[in-house]
Amino acid sequence: MELWFTERHTPNVKFSIRVDRQLYSGHSDFQRIDVFESKEFGRFLTLDGYMMLTEKDEFIYHEMITHVPMAVHPDVEKVLVIGAGDGGVIRELTRYASIKEIDMVEIDPLVVEVCKKYLPQTACRFDDPRLHIYYEDGLRFIRSRENVYDLIIVDSTDPFGPGEGLFTKEFYGNCYKALKEDGIMVNQHESPFYPEDAIACQRAHKRIVESFPISRVYQVHIPTYPSGHWLFGFASKKYHPLHDFEATKWNMLGINTRYYTPRLHGGCFALPAYVEEMLRDVE
Repeated sequence: MELWFTERHTPNVKFSIRVDRQLYSGHSDFQRIDVFESKEFGRFLTLDGYMMLTEKDEFIYHEMITHVPMAVHPDVEKVLVIGAGDGGVIRELTRYASIKEIDMVEIDPLVVEVCKKYLPQTACRFDDPRLHIYYEDGLRFIRSRENVYDLIIVDSTDPFGPGEGLFTKEFYGNCYKALKEDGIMVNQHESPFYPEDAIACQRAHKRIVESFPISRVYQVHIPTYPSGHWLFGFASKKYHPLHDFEATKWNMLGINTRYYTPRLHGGCFALPAYVEEMLRDVE
């Protein structure tokens, strides 16, 4: 008998991966957590039945949510990461010697422990001395911070369940307040392709545009996410993602990547016409 993991992308579309075995299944106070092993994508993590990452393509997401803002801001020393219990963003951030402190706020400690055990490829830098982990709600945590961070990375789940509060106008306003005067915020912005996901994109973009003077969207291809076409939001108080990007300076750091490159950095902000129109409708 074959075992398949299937995720519903729309009422008419499903995405399936053949599974060799299930490595873990459990419930935390917040969600169901599963880890599977497959031939095509290696091990993969799902939360409440939704794909979070696979060993085969996680580097795309984690590199693009991290290196794009790091290549723009000239002096990131203190970073706040909200979510990211799988450890992939932390892994990428710890490659920068210039970063002095990383605060990570994850609502579900079981996600971190499961990923440490079953996904060591991503959860490999939780022992970095610059990292401080807070197990609490990100929306509540950010309310009490003001003028603290150079960079905020919002690596949230989808805009329902435990991650719902991280897509509100209140949350983005509090992120603005928590950033220093030249701070940058980057968030995962959902997919623009299917109508239900596109509405979530528009809603998030509208709220970010209302909170930040500079707000741009960039794209990436992630095979296991709905439609494969995924967006990130770049919001800033001062720095423009293209005009203030210094490719040579980033290249001098000698960071080896598998997806992100300075050339790709410029290209990923060139959006298809239908996405530009969708975003323009709410600006």
